[in-house]
Amino acid sequence: MKNKVAKTSLIAGALIISASTFAQKKNETSAAVEFKTKYQVSMGSGDIDGAKKALIAAKGFIDLAAEHVETKESPKTLYYKGEIYANFLMVGMQTMDTTFMKLGGDDALETAIAAYKKGFDVSDKFDSDIREAVYQKKAMLDPYANLLYKNNMFKEAGELYITQADLSSAVSELDSTSIFNGSLCFEKGSEFIKAAEGYEKLAKVGYKGTTTYVLASSAYRKGGNIEKAKAIVAEGRKKHPSDRDLLLELVNTNIDAGDAAGAEAALNEAITKDPNNKQLHYTIGTIYIDLKENEKAEQALNKSLEIDPNYADALYQLGAHLVTWAGDTKTAANQLKFGDPNYNKMLQQADDTYKRALVPLEKYIGKNPNDKDVLTILFQLNRSLGNTEKALEYKKRADAIK
Repeated sequence: MKNKVAKTSLIAGALIISASTFAQKKNETSAAVEFKTKYQVSMGSGDIDGAKKALIAAKGFIDLAAEHVETKESPKTLYYKGEIYANFLMVGMQTMDTTFMKLGGDDALETAIAAYKKGFDVSDKFDSDIREAVYQKKAMLDPYANLLYKNNMFKEAGELYITQADLSSAVSELDSTSIFNGSLCFEKGSEFIKAAEGYEKLAKVGYKGTTTYVLASSAYRKGGNIEKAKAIVAEGRKKHPSDRDLLLELVNTNIDAGDAAGAEAALNEAITKDPNNKQLHYTIGTIYIDLKENEKAEQALNKSLEIDPNYADALYQLGAHLVTWAGDTKTAANQLKFGDPNYNKMLQQADDTYKRALVPLEKYIGKNPNDKDVLTILFQLNRSLGNTEKALEYKKRADAIK
């Protein structure tokens, strides 16, 4: 008799557990029915009110399923939770109904992304459905992000681009383009640290080469985090030690830190490590040009040409630098007060600099005879210096090039 009672109790317990499990599975199924056969059908037919009611009902069922131990880890529950919560935002955006959006909660999309991710991770059963849902949501968000950007709402646009990237992360994909666009928006909106974090993430995976290292450092610098800016540049230069933009960013970082000596030291250190690298001397020369250090720029470019006298880029850059420098000197002389004793001296300096420019430019044109821009510059230079015959020769050659 005792055994019979015990057996009956076990059966009753099993029935209670089965009933509980069935009830939760029913919630899961009811959520799916409300979403697929009512919400999606209503949306397809343009019945927005019907769609909203169905989505609210679906949320009630999925919340119950998501809270119960029997179904909260179910890939089906997780998939539909992601879909239902995400669509509160999508419908709200499409209908401009912010009140409806809030019914899904202030963090509805974050909740959806977390559900998609967990569902994608726990089982392969709904992977294709989750991936398709993620791509659909991204496609729906994209025009809104672009519109915000066009209306100069950069912070808001940035958030939507990053949301697109977060959606991709739910299916283990890195959306580099969205992260990059988001970072650009944050930078335009003066959210420099957010921008830097996005650029840094991309730099670590090699997106756009050294560009993202430079952008990350620059954004950290603008956001006041000089140490982080230096660290990013140092990381990039381990991989690309001769890159001009990284070296320039390091110099600018030191300058922003009020460390002029550090900026100079960075350039000298680079040379010390690789003294016979013509490209490095060329790079440093162009950096000095940017810094308006004219004499140092000329020296660095000449050093590059000592290593390789036929280095076309250095020949061109040296000539262009000297022409610009001479022109600036001449402009400054003309702005002096009448009778200033420095006037003639500065004009002579300009002419001397123009003459030095002739040397690399004439060598360059000897190797690149059809560069019309350089032929035109040589015509103007020689005319300015009174070399009429040479000037006309270069003009003739320039005119002959179509």
